[in-house]
Amino acid sequence: MDYASLAARIKGWGAELGFQAVGIADADLSAAEPRLAEWLQRGWHGEMDYMARHGVIRARPAALIPGTLRVVSCRMNYSASDADERAALADRAQAYVARYARGRDYHTLVRSRLQKLCDRIETATGPFAYRAFADSAPVLEVELAAKAGIGWRGKNTLLLSRDAGSYFFLGEIYTSLPLPADEPAAEHCGTCRACIDVCPTQAIRAPYELDARRCISYLTIEHKSAIPEELRPLIGNRVYGCDDCQVFCPWNSFAQRSPEDDFRVRNGLDRATLVDLFAWTEGEFDLKMRGSAIRRIGYERWLRNLAVGLGNAPSSTEVIEALRSRAAHPSALVREHVEWALRMHGEMP
Repeated sequence: MDYASLAARIKGWGAELGFQAVGIADADLSAAEPRLAEWLQRGWHGEMDYMARHGVIRARPAALIPGTLRVVSCRMNYSASDADERAALADRAQAYVARYARGRDYHTLVRSRLQKLCDRIETATGPFAYRAFADSAPVLEVELAAKAGIGWRGKNTLLLSRDAGSYFFLGEIYTSLPLPADEPAAEHCGTCRACIDVCPTQAIRAPYELDARRCISYLTIEHKSAIPEELRPLIGNRVYGCDDCQVFCPWNSFAQRSPEDDFRVRNGLDRATLVDLFAWTEGEFDLKMRGSAIRRIGYERWLRNLAVGLGNAPSSTEVIEALRSRAAHPSALVREHVEWALRMHGEMP
């Protein structure tokens, strides 16, 4: 088998299937393992117990999938909105939803394309050992993508690319094929601190160090209980995820628009108001968010997040009435955040 030729063909097939970059990495992540262990020891993973449960297996691909020699890393752009992100963040009456979540859930699409890529490889090689992942297993996807040469780890801990910024998804194929590995990409953050300085909650404690417990993406998505009160005013109008460290990253001036229909904005989530979204019934939420990543947090946490946004919104009769409409909600979690929001507007719950 001419593995160099096969590697080139894999990259070509990946491009045909809609991946904007494909690279190949070896499976040695020993350099990343101490950093992962330290991060877990600090407790910076918060309520994400699965991070600690899998421990350093993330840094040992062959322990996850025995026989793994190489990892094919694939990048797919997701930006599909022309919205002025900075203006949206500044408009406290608008609900800010992270770009990646405005369309359909990416897991199914990325996993399907990875499987199609594996099918093409199998046509050329015959049956071979592999497993494909799309944010669905304990995988250090940024470290692998950096080793595969399709970007470098930025100071905000995300993968950055000179020609695509960071608005993209990553997927991986673990395989025993001894493909030639690509050279890692050079870093190009230099002395820039934009992501660190703009982070609303200062979750980026130092370059390449993220305390997830303070990260708005974690707080509005992964965190299941009450959002710490001292962090609520800092969340602003961000109701699902946070893009600040990407919006203000200079490299995202090169971000490319996605051609995928699945990533197009649904339900007007790039311009919806907090009041309008807060008015959705549970049935409306389930219907409108069908096929969306947002649906996974459930209606209760959706209302929790929106209540925080409304607490940070400009005071108005409309905002107060919206909050009062949920003051007796059956969920104690929702009631707590509604009561806090009303107090922020000088109103008694």
